[in-house]
Amino acid sequence: MVREIERKFLIEPKRLPKLSRGANIIQGYLSASPEVRVRIQGKASTLTIKTVGIISREEFEYKIPLSDAKKLMKLTDLKVEKARSFLKLGNDNWIIDFYKGANKGLVTAEIELKSEDGQVEKPLWAVKEITEDLRYRNQSLAKKPFSEWR
Repeated sequence: MVREIERKFLIEPKRLPKLSRGANIIQGYLSASPEVRVRIQGKASTLTIKTVGIISREEFEYKIPLSDAKKLMKLTDLKVEKARSFLKLGNDNWIIDFYKGANKGLVTAEIELKSEDGQVEKPLWAVKEITEDLRYRNQSLAKKPFSEWR
């Protein structure tokens, strides 16, 4: 178990520096509370359980066989697809997600912190903090995609 402390931002993609090609990810949600998710990223797959929280949550993550992940993925219609890239700025490692499917057009960035009161130097391309807006949680996007908000 690890404590995940992260902040999330909406991104203006045109302002981003050039990124390396992202890894394709599909996530399926099996339970809401606690959040239970299966993720397939290439040939790697994980089963993750996250407790309730805003900035800080406990996270239990386990590698599972790809064949098991594919079977679990069939158990849910609540899925999110995205391409993930990484960007290092100074000492900060940013995760940039370009959503696909019903969430196409949404681009977010996450940064993991060592403490809840950790300071973030917000880059110009990070236009709005959305950490506390639960609509942007991946599980929420699986239930009510970005394309249905307008």
